[in-house]
Amino acid sequence: MPVLFIILIVLAIIFFGLGIFVTALKWLLYIAIILLLVGVIGWIIRSIRGRSNS
Repeated sequence: MPVLFIILIVLAIIFFGLGIFVTALKWLLYIAIILLLVGVIGWIIRSIRGRSNS
């Protein structure tokens, strides 16, 4: 019986670690999307201002 509990504890720790890792990846994915949008908007504004000055 203790072997089963040890296996369950190890699995719980692994799943807990994976849960934290996936949550961190989701958070970083949102940050990456926001940075991508800011970069694209900045590039569009710069290209529009460059054309109007010509």
